[in-house]
Amino acid sequence: MTQPGLREVEHEITISAPATAVYRLIAEVRNWPRIFPPTIYVDQVPEGPGEERIRIWATANGEAKNWTSRRTLDAGGLRITFRQEIPAAPVAAMGGTWIIEELAPGESRVRLLHDYRAIDDDPASLAWIDQAVDRNSRSELAALKKNVEAAHAAEDLTFSFEDTVQIDGSAKDVYDFVNEADRWPERLPHVATVRLAEDTPGLQELEMDTRAKDGSVHTTKSYRVTFPHHKIAYKQTTLPGLMTLHTGYWTFAENEDGVAASSQHTVTINTDNIAKVLGDQATVEDAKRYVHTALSTNSTATLNHAKAYAEGIARAEN
Repeated sequence: MTQPGLREVEHEITISAPATAVYRLIAEVRNWPRIFPPTIYVDQVPEGPGEERIRIWATANGEAKNWTSRRTLDAGGLRITFRQEIPAAPVAAMGGTWIIEELAPGESRVRLLHDYRAIDDDPASLAWIDQAVDRNSRSELAALKKNVEAAHAAEDLTFSFEDTVQIDGSAKDVYDFVNEADRWPERLPHVATVRLAEDTPGLQELEMDTRAKDGSVHTTKSYRVTFPHHKIAYKQTTLPGLMTLHTGYWTFAENEDGVAASSQHTVTINTDNIAKVLGDQATVEDAKRYVHTALSTNSTATLNHAKAYAEGIARAEN
């Protein structure tokens, strides 16, 4: 029986991708920067079989925000239920369920259910929530369709890699070097200018001009989420021509020899620009190698400069 004041609504959309692939892309939150353009990073904490708590960092109206939800995953039933931990007024409670159904090979239906109530069961507030849920659900499902189909089609165009440098220093000093991106123009030869904003501690907006080997300068923009002193995650929102996606993270893991500093990248190739950038004969594999080399060269250079910085501090202290 429905509780007095509790509203239950449902929206749905058909997606040209297998139901298991759609479920996986929604369930594995590391995919969210690929399928939800506003998503920067998602932190996932298991809390028992099929239970988890997720913290989401995403952009809203050009600003980075974060919030926390709890989810229950049912891979066999292709269902994911969620519940906001701290709803924002005028919402008193908000939760729902994703249900993915196979319609035919390569085609599925996604149903998005919501249940919610207003503070003090106020009718005017409930009407406001009705409108917001309807508008947001329609736009979210449309974005999901577009981006899940694109992500599924781009599986062969997406790849990841990681570079690691061992440093005889402290994780804090290496972290500081990467975190203090506003000082990169004086510390990194390939960085021309940097514009760094951190209005909310731990959420950074980074715009950077970098020099390529041929002397050209390229502008990129990223949002970064920082976890002192062990991780910095990011998503590029202004991308070079050969990429439609670039996410990654820096990690700083202490060990008996100091700290292993790593730079990880996940990239999706933009096939529309391969010929323009690399020539008519270039292939997807050529583009992957080119992007891999370019990103690896820059990140390894940054790690080696961080190594010199941190080891210099360590020598001065001994």
